[in-house]
This record gives sequence, structure tokens and C-alpha cells, in this order.
Amino acid sequence: MELKNEVESKGFYKLSWAQRIGFGSGDLAQNLIFQTVACYLMLYLTTVLKINPAFVSGLILTVRLIDCFWSPVVGKYIDNRNPKLGKYRTYLLWGGIPLTVAACFLMLPAAATWSMGAKMVYATLSYTILSMIYSVVNIPYGSIMASMTRDNDEVLILTSTRMVCANIGQIIVQAGFPIGLAICVHSAINWEQAIFMAIGTIPAFIILPLLPVLKKLLGKKGLYYTLLSIGFIGFAILFGIGKFGDVKSCTLLVQIAKIMTGVGLLVGSLMWALVPEVITESEHRTGNRPAATVNALAGVAFKAGFSIAGWITPLVMGLIGFNLASEESALATDPKAWFTVTAIFALVGFVLLTLCFLGSKENITTTPEKPVSFGDMFREFKANKCLQLVLGIFVVVFLASFISAPVNAYYTELGKYSATAQNAILVFTTIIPAALLIVVAYLIKKYPLTDERLDEMNREIEARTKA
Repeated sequence: MELKNEVESKGFYKLSWAQRIGFGSGDLAQNLIFQTVACYLMLYLTTVLKINPAFVSGLILTVRLIDCFWSPVVGKYIDNRNPKLGKYRTYLLWGGIPLTVAACFLMLPAAATWSMGAKMVYATLSYTILSMIYSVVNIPYGSIMASMTRDNDEVLILTSTRMVCANIGQIIVQAGFPIGLAICVHSAINWEQAIFMAIGTIPAFIILPLLPVLKKLLGKKGLYYTLLSIGFIGFAILFGIGKFGDVKSCTLLVQIAKIMTGVGLLVGSLMWALVPEVITESEHRTGNRPAATVNALAGVAFKAGFSIAGWITPLVMGLIGFNLASEESALATDPKAWFTVTAIFALVGFVLLTLCFLGSKENITTTPEKPVSFGDMFREFKANKCLQLVLGIFVVVFLASFISAPVNAYYTELGKYSATAQNAILVFTTIIPAALLIVVAYLIKKYPLTDERLDEMNREIEARTKA
């Protein structure tokens, strides 16, 4: 007991499963909203509101660019303050309320009856407001992980727990949204489509709990390379079936290949485990622990990948000849159904954010002696080579993840569309993601921090603090 207290006094806290799951429920909550936006907002705007895909493309890019400037503002604000309910936990409650309201307003049924100009204004305002509020919750939430413990093994368990919960949210939305729409409009459920949309999430429930074992067996980088290789092969199989075979007659092989792509894209989830490492490197070098600032910059990179995907997909598909607004939709288009499903996810998400607030405990938080400025943030980015690499990986891996998300619903119905449309769907669901996984592997090769070096830095930080 005395040894345990001595270890924990140095910041290497061991966490209970209640704390781990409580923290992870926050990612489940946020993914109920985030995955709705990532996978279905573009389809809602183009197929339900019938807004021109070129405008939707520009809107998604503009909102995300605004958010790229907004996130550092949020990170700077949080790092410079220490509220009574917790430096980071506070925002889960006070940000969760407006986030839930904004999510419910994202797909109002009445909007479908408005003029096109009114629809465009509504889409711009509702999406911008939701995106900005989301950052107010997401950035401090990410910072909580770095404040709970310095123990690398514990951080890995916490990350795997968090990502299992995140993937539960992902599978609920990706499969649940089309199922929910079908139930609302009293139509037959397209189970093949729903399974394809969500089956890529399955590897998370197998691999993430085994992360500590897999990491010891393969090493940190070896684990990443293995996952990326499996994902690349999966995308190649999907391309081969779509180009030279028949998707409908190869259902089992399609599902296996989709699971393999999910293995590769799982690297995006594992990247969050590197964020506390980057924070530790910064604390070792500067004496400050800028958790919210680094998480804000990670959020900018994450959203940059998401932004590029949301911008390119509708724009380039239209240029290729597949116009989402005029082609037959792969999902039901009843506005009330879209609002109902979105509102249910948002309300459940708020309950889960409350559980996260209760389950998270901040053990390691610091407020800088002088306020963090935007100049400090830029200098940190410039000086921290590890941060630069991690941000680069975030951009590429999440671009690979989200560039196919809105189009996946069309892959299982590939035979219904023209040759031009089929090529467009295959480019975004297979070719581009596969190429991006190769880029991710190259960037991971450049990442320098080993677990041994991190433990050494943590011990030096604690010794310096005691002195």
C-alpha cells in the first residue's frame, strides 16, 4: 500500500474500471453527434433539402476552416482557467446542454418547406453553431485523459476503453441511422446496407481491448504497420469486387473486406494515445503542461482531415458526373424521420456526458504562471517536432476515414448506377483511402518517442517538481 501511494504521488496513477468506463462514455456521447454529422449531414443537405452539392461542399469547408481558428481560442481559454467543477470536466456539463440543443436544431423538419435561399442560410447557421459548440466540449474532454495519469500503460488502457466506447457510438449511428429512418417511414430495413455501413467498426471491439498485449508483441510501430497493411488489403478487395465482380453476389467477401478496412482505419483511434505523449514532451521541455492547447491543435488537425473530406467528396463526385442532389437517394428522405433519429441520438448523448463528468477524476492539472497566448501556441507547434508529426498523421488518417463515409451507403447498391457513377463511388470508397494509408505509414515511421524515453521524461518531470 505504501509503495502504491509512493508511485501515485509521482503522478503514475492507477485507475479503476469505473473511472475508465466513465471517461469513455464521453466519447460515446460525442460520437452520437459527430458520426451523424460526418456520415449523414452531407446526404441530408443534398438529398432531403436538395441543396446544390457545390454549395454543400463549400459550406463544409468554410465551417471547418472557422473551427480551425476557433479551436485554438477554446484551448487557450481553457488552459488559462481553473473552474471549481474541474479544469476540464466543467465544460462537459455546461457545454453539453447547448450542444444537445444545437444538434436537435440541425435537421428541423420545417426547413424542407422553405425557399432555397432560406435553406442555405439555415444550413450555414445551424452547422456553424453546432461545430463551434462541439469544440467547447471535445477539447476539454480530450484534455481529461492527460490529466488522469502519467502511467503509459494506464494511458493505453484508458485510450482503448475510450475508443471502444467511441466505436460503440460509431456503430450505433452508422447502422442505426438508416435503420431508424426506415422505421420512421414504415419501410423495409435494408439490412445489407446497414451492416456494410457499420461492420468496419467491429475490429475495434476485438483489437482495442487487446492493445496492451498486441503492443508488447508487435511494438508500438509494428502494431500500426500491421493494422495499416490489413486495411490496405481490404480496400483492394473492395475495389476488385466493385470493378470486376458483382457486389450483390459477393456479400460475405464484401463484409470481410469491409472489416479489414476497419482494421486499417482503427489507427485513427490509436492516434489519440499519442496526444498525452506529446503533452509530456512539451512539459519536459517547457515546464508547462498545455493539455488543452495541444488537444486543440490535435482537434484542428483532426477537423482539417474531416474538412478536406467533406469538401472534396460532393464537389469531385459532381465533377465526375454523380450528383447526389439529383441521383436516386440510397436512404429515405422524409424530413421528420431525419429529425427524429438525430434528436434521439443528441438526447442520449447528453445523458452520457453527465456520466462522463461523474466518472472522470483530474489528478494532474496545471495552470500556467502567465496566460497562454496564441504566440505561445505557434511557438509550441514550431518547436515540438513530435506534435508536428502527430498532427500530420491526424490530418491524413481522418481524411482516409471520412472521405468515404457519406458514400458508403451507395456501395452496396453499386449495380443501380451508371458506369460513371460507379467509378466515382469506387474512387472515394476504395482508391483514395488505400493511398492515404500508405502516407500514414510513412509518417508513423518518422515518429521518434519510445515508451522508454517517455518514462524517463516523466521521472525527470516528477523529480524536478519535487525539487
